[in-house]
Amino acid sequence: MTAARSGLARARRRDRRVYLRSHPFLFALLAATRGRAVRRIGRTVLVHDADAYRQVLTGLPLDRTAAGTTGGAARSALRAAGHHDAGVLFDQEGAGHRAGRRALAQGLGAAGVEELRGVWRPLLAGRLEPLAEGGEVDLVALAGELSGTVVCALLGSDASPAAVAAAAADLAAASVRGELPGPRRPGAHAASARATQRLRQLLGEGDDALAAMVAVAAVNTTVAALPRAVAWCADAGLWDQAADERLRLPLVDELLRVTAPSPLLPRVAAADGVVAGCPVRSGDRLLLVARHAVDAHGSGPDAERPAAPDLAHLVFGAGPHTCPGARLARLQLADVLAALSAHRPVVVSAVVDRGAALPSWRKLVVRSSVEVAR
Repeated sequence: MTAARSGLARARRRDRRVYLRSHPFLFALLAATRGRAVRRIGRTVLVHDADAYRQVLTGLPLDRTAAGTTGGAARSALRAAGHHDAGVLFDQEGAGHRAGRRALAQGLGAAGVEELRGVWRPLLAGRLEPLAEGGEVDLVALAGELSGTVVCALLGSDASPAAVAAAAADLAAASVRGELPGPRRPGAHAASARATQRLRQLLGEGDDALAAMVAVAAVNTTVAALPRAVAWCADAGLWDQAADERLRLPLVDELLRVTAPSPLLPRVAAADGVVAGCPVRSGDRLLLVARHAVDAHGSGPDAERPAAPDLAHLVFGAGPHTCPGARLARLQLADVLAALSAHRPVVVSAVVDRGAALPSWRKLVVRSSVEVAR
């Protein structure tokens, strides 16, 4: 086996641990059913194929407030905390959804993201200084601080970034994860209410549910994606590509494709239809497997031969509900890889987070492989 293939196999084995130790039931279910583009199990339809995945998101009416969906989980968490907001972006359609996206457009547009880079780049440089001295850095802690800092800057909050990141992670674990297939956690409803109250108090946004949900999405996807992406680079020997300005953004897209930070999108059909030849009835639960749709389980990341953009970008969704933070996510990971590439770090310790809402590491410690000058 060549060194490149050996590194790719090592990277894939490590990344599989995130699923096998944190979401074993879900991983087994998805792996067992991926032989078909679409597979029905009772009133649940699993969607694995890219075209079918896109078809559901863009052509099938969806009930975005139904139990067991991202929007339903968000609304349930808010109501459990005593807030009866009309919508939180995830569960909205039409004018309400457009208004919510407009509220984020300035901060997440090109100019807004460049301003946010001015916030996270100095933080990143400071937190990575130990690598130059032969020290170690926990990428999970760094991702939490980066995401919390960005959320506070985006929302104009003076809360502690670490506290915001912790509260957003707690809220996601208590609500979104409880909607996935598998055993339900006892007391999840009460835990969700407490976490929602804590996060909204930290942000100081009064009755603005959108702010809380933006924090949840930004923190949890960043903490899920960034450490896993770095581990892939370290294990698969991708630091040359990360250091190359021509290849860095294609590598970012490839890493986000293979990590698929939100590997499963739970949805509910709002009308009858047909997806890839499979009849879908109103009320059917749809499990959209982003991990399989983008071939994360099949092909590894390669910036020299990347997947087509329309496939890779499915990790951000499709249609009017495409993730509004895609630009921010891509540029933040690009800056992290650029800063790390000089050190070519290796992973010295990795611990799976068994309680996170998304497949994540609880700790991922790296050390520079470049000899420190004495």
